[in-house]
Amino acid sequence: MVDRLSQEGIDTAKARHADDIFSVRFDDGDLVTRIRYFKKRQWYVANKASQKIGSQGSKTPFWKRAIDVITTGGAVILLLPVFLLVALLIRLDSKGPVFYKSKRVGSGYKIFDLYKFRTMRTDADQLIRKMAALSMYNKNTEPAQQIESNGLCADCLAGSRCKSLLFHDGKEICEKLYHFQKDQKAAFMKFQNDPRITRFGQFLRNSSLDELPQLINILKGDMSLVGNRPLPLYEAEKMTTDDKILRFAGPAGLTGLWQVTKRGKGKADMSEEERTQLDITYAKEFSFKMDMQIILKTFPALLQSENV
Repeated sequence: MVDRLSQEGIDTAKARHADDIFSVRFDDGDLVTRIRYFKKRQWYVANKASQKIGSQGSKTPFWKRAIDVITTGGAVILLLPVFLLVALLIRLDSKGPVFYKSKRVGSGYKIFDLYKFRTMRTDADQLIRKMAALSMYNKNTEPAQQIESNGLCADCLAGSRCKSLLFHDGKEICEKLYHFQKDQKAAFMKFQNDPRITRFGQFLRNSSLDELPQLINILKGDMSLVGNRPLPLYEAEKMTTDDKILRFAGPAGLTGLWQVTKRGKGKADMSEEERTQLDITYAKEFSFKMDMQIILKTFPALLQSENV
């Protein structure tokens, strides 16, 4: 809710992955109607996605579930002292809860609560807007001055209509600018040198210790030891197109194919498209042999400097 609609308010809402933005003068009845619509839309997207990949089959094989229960159960017992030590250090490092819980979309587009050790400040949401422009997967294919707040590109402002005007999100926007902004959107919100992360949280992420609580998710059957990473809702919703939905036909997992796939020296960070294609490859071809290879490659991958 905002006092008045403005471009700054719209940008803030987008950065926080809000479904809509309302003025305080918005009619109560209309507000309730919009909220009901977005709740139904979320269910509809999840339901349609589940139906779309249902024919592909997403049931975890017996051999895979057996490995998950045996290895994860033993790991939880052995790592219990580590759990306790990490929990204590988190409480000493910053105020807030020890664990972080978020909704994720896993195999078969099923939604579940994923557990992690908290690595961010409790006011992290207030910093999202400032960090959105630094997303490492935003594609800077055009000069920044092309993006204007009034829905017109630089050419339109100069007096020459480059494209036809479209009506999008309740306002007019130049078609050229619309396609540019659409191309700029990246499904993976991941930042380099993220100031929202606590001092101890950075260590937890670099060592992947923040993901230890996900062993509980594995024991519960929410995910597997090896598989495609379960995605936040706002990312998963962008993966429901025919060319990307197949990533959800495979098991969700703690580590996966793209995490252990090395890139050549001098190459840029792995793009969203490359990760998605590796996820689809795993969903189509996963086997006992592939899982063992991924597990063996995971430990060297943890020593890489990039946060995966």
